[in-house]
Parts: sequence; C-alpha cells; structure tokens
Amino acid sequence: MTLVSLPGLRATIEEISQRYNLPGSAVEEALREALIKGYEKFRRSKNREDDFSEEYFENFNVQLDTDEEGFKILTAKVIVDLDKEQISHTDHQIALSEVQEQIDDSEIQVGDSVIVDVTPEQKEFGRMAAIQTKQVLLQKLRDQQRKLIQEEFKDLEETVLQARVVRFERQSAIVAVSSGLGQPEVEAELPKREQLPNDTYRSNATFKVYLKKVRETPHRGPQLIVSRATAGLVVELFSNEVPEIEEEIVRIVAVAREAHPPSRHVGVRTKIAVDTLERDVDPVGACIGARGSRIQAVVNELRGEKIDVIRWSPDPSTYIANSLSPARVDRVVLADPEEKQSLVLVAEDQLSLAIGKEGQNVRLAARLTGWKIDIKDINKYKEEEETEEVDSEEDPVELEETDSEE
Repeated sequence: MTLVSLPGLRATIEEISQRYNLPGSAVEEALREALIKGYEKFRRSKNREDDFSEEYFENFNVQLDTDEEGFKILTAKVIVDLDKEQISHTDHQIALSEVQEQIDDSEIQVGDSVIVDVTPEQKEFGRMAAIQTKQVLLQKLRDQQRKLIQEEFKDLEETVLQARVVRFERQSAIVAVSSGLGQPEVEAELPKREQLPNDTYRSNATFKVYLKKVRETPHRGPQLIVSRATAGLVVELFSNEVPEIEEEIVRIVAVAREAHPPSRHVGVRTKIAVDTLERDVDPVGACIGARGSRIQAVVNELRGEKIDVIRWSPDPSTYIANSLSPARVDRVVLADPEEKQSLVLVAEDQLSLAIGKEGQNVRLAARLTGWKIDIKDINKYKEEEETEEVDSEEDPVELEETDSEE
C-alpha cells in the first residue's frame, strides 16, 4: 500500500498539542480533516473536467501512521455486479470480480463495502498536500480549540472562576480563566456593564468572576462572558464561604444587588435573605461567621461592598421589617396585599437609615421582598390619624347644622 511521507509527524503532533493546549487525539483529528481537504483539492485540480458534488468525498478518510511517519488515503467502495469497464463511479463502486481477484473470501457478495487504498504517488500529491494541509490545519486546530472550550466551560456556567486581567479591548477587560487546577487558561470577556465601579482593573490583577454565559459566535467561536456585577456572584461567594449553604442546612431565598448605583456618591450594595429548617441553626449568624469572618471574606473579594444579610420570613410584615435592616422598624401596615403595597412606620431618627442614601436601602428592600414599600415617620402618621378621626367626628355635625338652616 502507498504511503505519503510526512517526516517528523509524531514530533509535529506533540508540538502542536502543547502550543494549542489540545490533546494529541484532537490534533490528529484536525490533521486528518486537513489532509482530506488537501486530497480533495488535488483531485479537483487534476480532474477539472469532472463535476464533483459537495458530498463526493464524504466516503474518503485518512489513516495516519505515526510510526512510519506518513499517511494513506482510504475510501469505502460498494461492490457491484458489473464489469470493471462498466463502472462509471469508480470512487464509490468496485466490481465483484476485481474484489475476488484481490481477496480470497467466499462470503463477499454484491452490496458489501470494502476499504480501498487510493493514495496518490508521493511526487504527485506530496507538495500540494503539504501546502493545502498547513492552511487548513490552522483553521481546524482553531475549530478544535473552540469545540473543547465549549464542552469544558458549558458545565461551568453560573459558577465562580478565578480570573486574571490580560488586556483591554474598547471598554471590556479580557481576562484569563481556568476550568480547574492544572488546566490551561482561556480568555473571557468582562464587558463594561458587568464591571464594578469600585474595582480597579489593571494588567495581571486577579479576582473572582461569575461565568454568565458560554456564547457561540459564527466567526469567533465560543465566547466566555463573565461578570462581577451579577447577584449570582454574591450567592456563589457565600456558598463557597459558608459550609451550611453548601450542605443545604441554610438556604439563600432571595438576593437583591445594586451594582451600578444612580450616582457615584452611592456605593455598591447587596441584600440577601436566608432561612433554615433547623431550629438550632441561626442562618444569619452562619453567613456572618465568628467575628464576621465569613461575610468579611466576601466583602473583601467585592472590594468593600456593603452587604446586608437578613432573615427571611413567610410573614410579609416580618420579612419587610427585616429587609430594611439596619433600620429599626416600629410597624408594618399591609395596605394592599393583592397589589403588594405596604406602609412602614419608623421613628424619626430611623427614617433616613430606612430610606438609605438616595433611596438605596428601601429600593433594595422592595426588590428583595417583591413589595412596594412606603416609609413614614410614625409620629407624623399618628398625628395624621388623629386629625382624620377629628375630621370624621366633625363632619356629621356640620351636616346637621346645614340641614337645620334649610
């Protein structure tokens, strides 16, 4: 059988494997595809009068021989009951008589397939194969890389990865991430909208990111989109720091995060509601940790972000009151339960704390609970109530006087 020589084949596969961070099997697959493309171009240039269809070369494949450092072109041909001279599709069919001359097998019959070596001579095919293979191989290697990235990171969506800033493109930071210890780094995009205002992005800076999406693009292949601004990052950081969350003793019920406050005078802030079914476990305390060690680790990773951990409650009034932490709430009035509208009453010295700077605290509490929250000074509310009571008592008297005058 003919063998087209490829000197240094084994060493080439190993070198490419290391350079592109691909397994040897992936490099060999890319090389086989590239060589078939080279063979296809060779045949088309040699037989210009033939009209080859798109599917014509689908039954051809390459057999690599790393020991002998070369390759063969093989094709599957269907055995037909015709004379050799009568066959028009010689690349796809072979005469039964021809097979019987070469193979001593009484069970061979019409309709079976046989593998035939159709490798051209080295001098005819070698140079063209080398040129075409090099061009196609680079593309195939990139395709293999993209495929592996897609498979490797698809299962890691919505998890936290360690990232390192590599460079900047427009307003995006390009970071290097890895799927695990010892795995090669892959580039990911941290868009402007997913960045935190209190982060400093400089070359080689490291931090944790949340893998939002593995997006397939037609020209660039798989694109990893990571985030520092999503609420999911906070949830995952707490899950990593708090064993009780990982063990499902404590559960995170809801989270509300304002990563891009309305002005630079307001910092990034998150509220997180937690709960447990275990009577002897304090879910808030578990998240905060001894001397605040657990929550401080999360705060440090998020560059000083303010985080409120509150206890979830099935009772809306209690839940709403807790959500306005650190403010102390005196009373919660569920004004319209169907529309989820509530009125929260606090002391005068708690009013600004409950509302928060530029309304951030009450805004996050509303997102966390799903209720519309109006906050009032309890003393003013009582005064208004008293005034309304007085007015309602006076109204009937005025009506009677009017009637008597008539």
